[in-house]
Amino acid sequence: MQKIRNIAIIAHVDHGKTTLVDKMLLAGKLFREGQAEPDQFMDNNDLERERGITILAKNVSINYKGYKINIIDTPGHADFGGEVERVLNMADGCLLLVDAFEGPMPQTRFVLQKAIQLGLKPIVVINKVDKPNCRPSEVQEMVFDLMFSLDATEEQLDFPTIYGSAKQGWMSEDWKEPKEDITAVLDAIIKYIPEPKMLEGTPQMLITSLDYSKYVGRIAVGRVHRGELKEGQDVMLCKRDGSMVKSRIKEVDVFEGLGRTKVDSVQSGDICAIIGIDGFEIGETIADVNEPEPLPTIAIDEPTMSMLFTINNSPFFGKDGKFVTSRHIFDRLQKKNWIKNLALRVVPTDSADSWLVYGRGVLHLSVLIETMRREGYELQVGQPQVIIKEIDGEKCEPVEQLTVNLPEECSSRIIDMVTKRKGEMTMMESKNGRMHLEFTIPSRGIIGLNNAVLTASAGEAIMAHRFLEYQPWKGDIERRMNGSIIAMETGQAFAYALNNLQSRGRFFIAPGRGGLRWTGGRRAYQRQ
Repeated sequence: MQKIRNIAIIAHVDHGKTTLVDKMLLAGKLFREGQAEPDQFMDNNDLERERGITILAKNVSINYKGYKINIIDTPGHADFGGEVERVLNMADGCLLLVDAFEGPMPQTRFVLQKAIQLGLKPIVVINKVDKPNCRPSEVQEMVFDLMFSLDATEEQLDFPTIYGSAKQGWMSEDWKEPKEDITAVLDAIIKYIPEPKMLEGTPQMLITSLDYSKYVGRIAVGRVHRGELKEGQDVMLCKRDGSMVKSRIKEVDVFEGLGRTKVDSVQSGDICAIIGIDGFEIGETIADVNEPEPLPTIAIDEPTMSMLFTINNSPFFGKDGKFVTSRHIFDRLQKKNWIKNLALRVVPTDSADSWLVYGRGVLHLSVLIETMRREGYELQVGQPQVIIKEIDGEKCEPVEQLTVNLPEECSSRIIDMVTKRKGEMTMMESKNGRMHLEFTIPSRGIIGLNNAVLTASAGEAIMAHRFLEYQPWKGDIERRMNGSIIAMETGQAFAYALNNLQSRGRFFIAPGRGGLRWTGGRRAYQRQ
């Protein structure tokens, strides 16, 4: 009997996944006595910490009552759904976190649908029961209704529910009786999540993630599906295009605590890191050298938005970045993105200096741009464009389900704003002095909507959206009510000039700084 549990933590954005992982790491005694408590420990990327969101899926393991629990922390935004889709293959069950006030949100539905399709056993954790106006019992029924609508099996519908507050560090089977710690969740994982099946036979492992070390290069991470993988073993890498490449395993590591530990071999069911395999991509299979059997590759949802990336040919060329040529930018887009980010696609255009980059949404693409800027790349980007398809001879565009939670007094302004962008209201519900609105809206209508909604609601609105389907073209959307102030030439901006102009619009330069000049509808992406 294997004392292993593989579990993914899935939820809508900001429902407390990473905070719960912090408390589970504490419960697994991975930190010394007296050491400062971890704060968003798994969000170790600078961009993740600044934005307060999880962008990349990561895994860690803890030991509890003699069981090894492999925990996979996943992003909550729909834009990073590709991360969730690829790592769910490593899990046997999932912890579904739901906010005790907000209830199931669009991304809750998205991640839960993927987990149910893979046959994972869910444990529902209703978090933030310490919030005022929380409604845990009602939310639990909403989760059941959601699972039923997603065609969950009877076994999946018979899910255990744990209540608590990850921030305060307690979990309990009854939300009215707080406990001292979060052991209720760990006990539920051991009790309800099935142990990995031991499959005898030739080895098989699906590469679902990767790591990188400057000493050993790229490291394949995944779960051993069948058989056993050993150090020094000859294996066959089954590529996406059907070709086979012979390779040898130099080292096998398993996840122990916050790091990895070298082992001689790893059995089916455990998650491991393989060093020594060259030229692999996520979704490919490591198989037996004599009888290679590839596993099905990871299916990823299609991108819905594109942006034009091009070299910086503005007057500010070469002032900000180290890598400015088309060769540098293309190498960065082509190599690093396809390696790790399955949901991103790069397509060359007629020009040698520009490329179309396809992604899941504006946030997905903006994180890529900001990451490249921090790495020293200098580039220009065009306006985001939705991907138009022709279905049965009819022009169709991506349509999304939009959810807005806001104070009642702001609802009429928001409804007017969304309907002007071709949105159609599907639900309007009042909950404890706040209004819950649901719309179907074209993806192009969401571009720039978040800032407008926050401004109209004095920062109180909570907005979320997820891709729904392709529908017939909704017609033109009025993009801009006002014009833009542009600089006629480069140079320093003076306080006297800005003072007389500031009543006419917003600036993103300060006195004494160089201006950002608009060229041909594209913005030179750099800080001046």
